Amino acid sequence: MSVDLIGFLGVVLVAYVVPGPDFLVVVRSAAEHPSKGRAAAVGAQAGLCVHMVAAAIGLSVIAARSPVVYDAIKLLGAAYLISLGVRAVLAARRAARQRHESSAASCAALTETRSAGARWRSGFAQGFFTNVLNPKAALFFLSILPQFVHGGGSATQQIFFLGILDVLIGIVYWFVLVAVAARLRTLLARPKFRRRWELTTGWLFIGIGIGVGVAAAA
Repeated sequence: MSVDLIGFLGVVLVAYVVPGPDFLVVVRSAAEHPSKGRAAAVGAQAGLCVHMVAAAIGLSVIAARSPVVYDAIKLLGAAYLISLGVRAVLAARRAARQRHESSAASCAALTETRSAGARWRSGFAQGFFTNVLNPKAALFFLSILPQFVHGGGSATQQIFFLGILDVLIGIVYWFVLVAVAARLRTLLARPKFRRRWELTTGWLFIGIGIGVGVAAAA
């Protein structure tokens, strides 16, 4: 199997290091609870698997060549990111109304007692839909990844090989990031800091969503 592994690994690492919607979802989830952060990471990589399969069988080509389909994907992704942002901003406003520390401690206790299954489902869903509705992820598999596929073998097999390698690298990267971000939980226990954190991530989601939506409408 002839693939340019060195060049591919370099591009993949840069793509993960540059913050994007996946980064925000994973970090925000990890700050809430490490298990939710890991679930968001797995969800994001599951979304990548969808793009990988689509690229391998040619669905991404159809989407990219059809402006209607491509713009619809972009608008769906923008709407989802904006909805995540709005939820975060509303959560910040609710936190601002909790003026007594006993009230904040009560909320923290409720978060801790939330079932592990519920945290996992919520984190996985957010990571999955954020990635699968991100047209840039689809374009990566459609336009960037094939640049590292060479003759002398099945293009489909090479795409799957590079795609699976991308997913595995991402899982390692996200899990390390989750371990670091989870340390923010002690800071987030402070009502004022948590409110600022929710507002910042919320408006970032909204800003990215609006940017994607404007690009789709242009």
